[in-house]
Amino acid sequence: MRVAVTGGSGVVGTAVTSHLVESGHEVKALAHSTESGAKLASLGATPIPGDVLDHDSIRSLVDGCEWVFHIAGVNQMCTRDPNHMWRVNVEGTRIMMSACRDARVSRMIHTSSVVTLGSQKGEVATEFATHRGFYLSEYERTKTEAERLLFSEARGLDVVAVNPSSVQGPGRATGTGRILLNATRGRLPFLIDTTVSLVDIDDCARGHLLAAERGVAGERYLLSGATLTMREAVALLSEMTDHHVSPRFLPTSVIYAISVVVELVFGVIRRQPPICREAVRVINHGHRYDGSRATRELGLRYTPVRETIRRTLEWFADEGLLHRV
Repeated sequence: MRVAVTGGSGVVGTAVTSHLVESGHEVKALAHSTESGAKLASLGATPIPGDVLDHDSIRSLVDGCEWVFHIAGVNQMCTRDPNHMWRVNVEGTRIMMSACRDARVSRMIHTSSVVTLGSQKGEVATEFATHRGFYLSEYERTKTEAERLLFSEARGLDVVAVNPSSVQGPGRATGTGRILLNATRGRLPFLIDTTVSLVDIDDCARGHLLAAERGVAGERYLLSGATLTMREAVALLSEMTDHHVSPRFLPTSVIYAISVVVELVFGVIRRQPPICREAVRVINHGHRYDGSRATRELGLRYTPVRETIRRTLEWFADEGLLHRV
């Protein structure tokens, strides 16, 4: 089958593209640069130069395809340009839907996020959670609006959403993956005592393909294989490495105060801060997600969290990341 992918050179996109190629599909993938095009070609995909905000290049990408995986998006905290995130995440989705409709694509699989559930603090959220009514971050706002657009303006277009929790595994050393990397390096000075849900990168990719094959049009499928407290995660990491991982757990109020100062300093020098009030809000809120619907209805089996961490640590070592500043 001929399929198209946006965001194919990103963490999730790379895994999805690899799984599609390995499954025998002919993959066209949007390439926003020479470097991303080379990476996509190395995965076995055909790079199509273009940009997610350019309708002509998107139309060229999806032409003749039966499935389209729209994975491209901006996921940032503490961003100095929230308008860019809105354009890519929301307007990019609108452009993709229009192109898919024009090309009579059989199915569009949209990579959403668990943040669109808007769950209450402490709630174990499913696909049917009621949004709390306010946003913790600009990322949550843009992804929620993109998903609402997806379902409210489908107009005959077959759409399915997948909502991954924190994606971890080989290939991930940014975002929440950097927390794991820095903890392994012994360079994580403090943490908030919170709760996190995660999904293995390969499970996330397989969940995308299963949603394409078996998902019900107009539905979303949460992909989440495990939930841990941060203290449980630290203990597991200590057990699986050759040194004791022991960051300090500080009160949220203290870290929030630190983030205010950091924001002010980085605002003066016009750089994106490493921590900000928005990030502290998200981390302190914590998340617990139930990904069992994907198992029941799609047949997705989740990798044990210990195996995910083992594979990630091996990848860190192979890439020389454990000793890199």
